[in-house]
Parts: sequence; C-alpha cells; structure tokens
Amino acid sequence: MTATLGLWLDWLPRLLGGLWLGCKVAGLALGFGIPMGLVLALAVQAKSAALRAATLVLVEIARGTPALVLLQLAYYGLPSAGVTLSTMAASVAALAVCTAAYTSEIIRGGLEAVAAGQKEAADALGMGRMDKLRYIVLPQGLAVALPPLLGFSITILQGTSLCFAISLPELISQAYAIGASTFLYLPALALASLLYAAICIPASLLVGVLERRLGAHHRA
Repeated sequence: MTATLGLWLDWLPRLLGGLWLGCKVAGLALGFGIPMGLVLALAVQAKSAALRAATLVLVEIARGTPALVLLQLAYYGLPSAGVTLSTMAASVAALAVCTAAYTSEIIRGGLEAVAAGQKEAADALGMGRMDKLRYIVLPQGLAVALPPLLGFSITILQGTSLCFAISLPELISQAYAIGASTFLYLPALALASLLYAAICIPASLLVGVLERRLGAHHRA
C-alpha cells in the first residue's frame, strides 16, 4: 500500500494536468452547448410547424448519436469535408453538440413547467411575446431546469474521458500513458477514478441540495 501511495504521489501532477484539461473541455462544451440548447428549445416551441419539425429531427439525431461517434466524426470525419480540427477543438465541438441536444429537452421541460396562469396574466397585461418570454417564462423555466442542467454538467465532465479515443491528453489518456510506460494500469486508472470521484461526488451532493431548496421554494 505504501508503494502504491508513493507511485500515486509521483503520478499526481501529470494526472491533475489531464483532469484540468478535461475540466476546460467540459466548461467550453457547456458554455457553447447550453445556449445552443436554449435556442433549440425555443425553436421547438415556435409557431412554424416546419421549424418545429426540423428542430425536433436535429435534436433526436444528435441525442441518438453516441458521444463517442460525435467525437470520431468531428476529428476524423470533418477532414474529408475540408475541415480539420485539433483534438481540443474536436472534443469541444462534439461535446457541445451533445450538450445542446440534451439540454434543449431539459430547458424545454423547464419552460413548459411554467404555470399557464402566469402566461395568461402576462397576456392580460398586454405583454408582447418577447417580453413575456424575457420576464415571465425564461426566469421561471430556467430556475426549474437549473438542477437537471447542473446534473448534466457532471455527466459531461465524465464524458470527457471519451476524448481518449482521439488522443486528447486528458485524465484517462494520461492514466493509460502511465500504465503503458510502467505496466501498472490498475493503480493508474484507480487514481484517475478517485480524481473524478473527488469532483463528481461533492458536485452531485450540491446539486441535490439545490434541487431540494428550489423544490421547497416552488412548493411555497
């Protein structure tokens, strides 16, 4: 056990560097993906039937495609169309598309959870569609969607481990590299899993606390 702890201390700086890179990828993917998800959620609720249908098709295709396939398409597929992305850019692009597809449904559920009476009151006050959306629907709908969005953010952080497939030097890539050079795959991957757990478990607990508090607020 002492020998394993000594190895972990030696490997920790390298693995922390990989974890930090994974956090940056997750942050960028969420930063691009969640606004895209909001746009898609609003498009699904548009008056135009053609726009609603086209948006639903795009969302379902993106949700139905595994994140690993999106990564492969972004890194290996796009060059055949004349677009070459670095491993970092391909990782962010693929996970942003995945984020947009899934968060669009989360946000749409939040927007639809806004009480009909709130919307009717806005109409009675003569508020236009954009003002009603800005001042009534979005603030309440996004508050409802916040806990699931935070929970999904944890999933995206974990999903950055898939970027190993396109050689992004994130946490799992670094753990495999250490294992390949030392033939000690088990302790290297075990330490990587502990680093993920050190972030994801507290984050999950915080999301649960937030969800309970928001639930109590809405019930009140």
